Parts: sequence; structure tokens; C-alpha cells
Amino acid sequence: MQLYQILVERGYPQNLCDLITRNLNTDYTASRMIAYLSHYSYLPEVEVVDEMLAILSDRNAIMQKKELERTQEKLNELYRFGLDIE
Repeated sequence: MQLYQILVERGYPQNLCDLITRNLNTDYTASRMIAYLSHYSYLPEVEVVDEMLAILSDRNAIMQKKELERTQEKLNELYRFGLDIE
């Protein structure tokens, strides 16, 4: 809600505010956008959308990295202990 309020107070259209807050719906992503906006008094809409896409891209890369780490951990266990076949 804080992100939405900041966007509305800065005069962005309601449909853009809705779009951004629907996509940046975690504390991590919303706080990143709030931090970005705090450096500027006003940004063109295209720059706000571009930053939203960059934040989402970063989040997806982090999620993919964590999934790859879990997969690698399972593979390492398989190498260490082998298949449990009797």
C-alpha cells in the first residue's frame, strides 16, 4: 500500500499505479521500487515501468539461482550417498 500511495501522490495515473503494485507485490520488490523512487521527485512513466521490469527480472534471476542451488544440492547428495536401492 505504501508504494501505491507514493505513486498516487506523485501524480501517476491510477491504472499505472495498479499495474505496478500488482506486479511488485512482495515486500522485497515493493521496497526496491520505493527506494528507487526516493531518489527522484518525478520520473517519466516509461522510466518507472522500466525499473519495475528490471526489479522483476532481478527477482526471477534470484529465484532461478535458488532453484539451481537446490538442484545442485540434491545432485551432490546423490553423488555422495548413491541410489538407495536394495
